[in-house]
Amino acid sequence: MRAVLCGANGAMGKLIGAILGNEIVGRVSIDGENNVPKTFAELGKVDADVVIDFSHHTAVSDVLAYAKEIGAAAVIGTTGHTAEEKAVITAAAEEIPVFFSGNMSLGIAVLCRLAKQAAAAFPDADIEIVEAHHIRKVDAPSGTALMLFNAIKEVRPQAVANCGRSGEGKRTKNEIGIHALRMGNVVGIHEIHIHTGTQSLTLKHESGSRAMLADGAVEAARFMVGKSAGFYNMENMLG
Repeated sequence: MRAVLCGANGAMGKLIGAILGNEIVGRVSIDGENNVPKTFAELGKVDADVVIDFSHHTAVSDVLAYAKEIGAAAVIGTTGHTAEEKAVITAAAEEIPVFFSGNMSLGIAVLCRLAKQAAAAFPDADIEIVEAHHIRKVDAPSGTALMLFNAIKEVRPQAVANCGRSGEGKRTKNEIGIHALRMGNVVGIHEIHIHTGTQSLTLKHESGSRAMLADGAVEAARFMVGKSAGFYNMENMLG
């Protein structure tokens, strides 16, 4: 596999770069440190199978434009995209293969499956999602929490997200509360609480290291080599 890595000098970029080694044929980082080009224009066209992005969600248009220019697949590892940026991702998938996930962990992908199964098994249960991350995380709720909510919504189409419940008013039947905690150096904890009134079930995933996200991103990149144009996610990769 030949990969271009965007956000190469960031924490995730360094982890992915260490895994792929000589399979990285191009790097881009806005800080320009370590003699890494700041822009795709500075990098120029390279022969690559996939462009891996772990920079910032605001760069997604440039990342996808470059992937289209060199005829490569794209793996988008950033989160916090606006509605407009998500539309850009969807549109790009009509021209090139695009892998997009709120979390690159295989464990989270399994958690999504379990969440759907549990929500379907207990159709009237109250469901709440709680996520915790380090104090440097800028988006809340996390992309993973929203990913879990959307997974549950597949079997509960009437579900409505209530992010950061506050004020007066009883909990409504169809709402799913999503709560964000920010503390210390927590890598990532996601819990789904399901309560029927007579019993409760808690599904939990805890990240021990950001390295698991790098591993997942590399697996996603390898999965995308040779794929036809379209939108792909962790569910597709799990099969």
